[in-house]
Amino acid sequence: MTGQWQRRVEIFISTDIEGTAGIAHWDEAERSHADYEEFRDLMTGEVLAACEGALAAGATEVVIKDAHDSGQNLALNRLPENVKIMRGWSGHPDAMMFGIDPSFAAAIYTDYHSKAVFQANPLAHSTNLRISRLILNGEVASEFTMNSLTAARHTVSSVFLSGDAEMCRHAVALVPGIHTVATLEGFGRASLSISPARARQAIRDGVEKALKTASSHRTPAAGGPFEISLEFVTPSDAWRSSFYPGAYLNSPRAVGFKGDTIFEIQRALRFLTQ
Repeated sequence: MTGQWQRRVEIFISTDIEGTAGIAHWDEAERSHADYEEFRDLMTGEVLAACEGALAAGATEVVIKDAHDSGQNLALNRLPENVKIMRGWSGHPDAMMFGIDPSFAAAIYTDYHSKAVFQANPLAHSTNLRISRLILNGEVASEFTMNSLTAARHTVSSVFLSGDAEMCRHAVALVPGIHTVATLEGFGRASLSISPARARQAIRDGVEKALKTASSHRTPAAGGPFEISLEFVTPSDAWRSSFYPGAYLNSPRAVGFKGDTIFEIQRALRFLTQ
C-alpha cells in the first residue's frame, strides 16, 4: 500500500455464505445438513483468497467477522497466521460488523447475498427469513446497506464485495467506486455460478486492486435522520416487535422506527429482528 495506507494496515472482513460461488439451496448453508461441509470449505476458500489479496496489498493484519448463522463456520486451520477471527455473536448492535473500529484501513465483504424480495439468489433474504422487507429512508435495504453504514459510522471505507450479481450491482450503487466480484446469478430456485477456483482468483486479485486504489472510494452517507420500516412475514411478529420503545405499527405486518443516528437504527434492529 502507498500513501495513506502506510499508516493504517488493519483490514476488516465480514463474511457470509449465501453468496459463495456455486451455492443454490439452504441445505448448503445449514450446519445440520451434510451438504454444509462442502460449502463451509468453499466459503473458507473465498475468505482465504480475500486475506491473500489484502496481505499482498500491504496489510499487516486482517480481522475476520464470521457473520453467517452461528458465526462458527470458517475452517480456522486454513487461514494465515496474521489474521484474527471474531466468532459467535456478542449481542452488540454492530452485528455482522462487530470488531470494526476507526483504526481499520478498509472494510471488505465476501460471500454476500441479495436482499429479500429479489430473485437474484435462491437464498436472498434480509437478516432472517421472518422478514420480507427492510426499508431504510424509503429504499429497500440489504444487510450490506446496514453493514456499510456501520463501517461509515466508524469512518472506515467499504472497498470490496463478492457475492451474487445483483448484490454487486446494489453495492456499486450504494458505494460508488467499490470493487466487486460476481460469483453467481439466481434464476428462481436455481443459480448459475462461476467455478470456485475462478471465484477465489478473482477475489484475491480484486481485493489487492481495491486496496491499492482505495483512496478513490467513498463511504455511504451515515448522517441522519433515519427511518426504517421492517416488514414481517406474519402479523404476530410485527405486533410483538411494536412494543420496542419508540417503535410503531405501520401496517398489520410492518413496524416503523425513527432515529437521528445510524447507531440508533442498529440498536433498534438488534431487538426488532429477534
